[in-house]
Amino acid sequence: MIEVSAWLFLIASLLLIVTPGQDMILVMSRSIAQGPAAGVATAAGVSVGLVGHTLLATLGLGAILRTSEWLFLALKLVGAAYLVYLGIQLLRTGRHELAVSGGASRSLPRLFADGALSNVSNPKIAVFYFAFLPQFVLPGAAHPTLSVFVLGLAFAALTFVVKGPVGLGAGLLSSWLRTHPSALAWLYRGSGAVLVALGAKLAFERRS
Repeated sequence: MIEVSAWLFLIASLLLIVTPGQDMILVMSRSIAQGPAAGVATAAGVSVGLVGHTLLATLGLGAILRTSEWLFLALKLVGAAYLVYLGIQLLRTGRHELAVSGGASRSLPRLFADGALSNVSNPKIAVFYFAFLPQFVLPGAAHPTLSVFVLGLAFAALTFVVKGPVGLGAGLLSSWLRTHPSALAWLYRGSGAVLVALGAKLAFERRS
């Protein structure tokens, strides 16, 4: 039996999940580009990335990242480079591509992998998990490690519950947007610029 502050965890988690960030931008951009299934697949990948962070936090990698400057820097740069790569791909999509096919198409497994890698390569999330989850384990809990693990899985599931419908809703607009290439081009450029900016912010962000 786990011993946690369930309602407090639920409220805090939902507030954090609905706050726009790199994962939300990625889900929406993929959904608009290729339709609802693409958005849901990307959201599922993001959630699985959080399961990876759950395992890392449970094993104590969060503590290592807080004390190892080189490991933190390496993971941070990998995550930043991947976000910039995704953003540049969106920025480079031409109007003729949008009018014909809605941009460079990716398979659902590739979209899933994009979401997972974008999330799991962000060391800030590992540190966040290590700092956030234990706050909701009750003092004197008999199985604190198990409680952290279950809370991490719950956070990942809540992420999909929120971001899956976001991807679905954005995808419903994809057909209209693909018949209006000018509007879609600006959405691509906007999403690409945000991803590049988030990647740069992550690369130059100082550790807390």
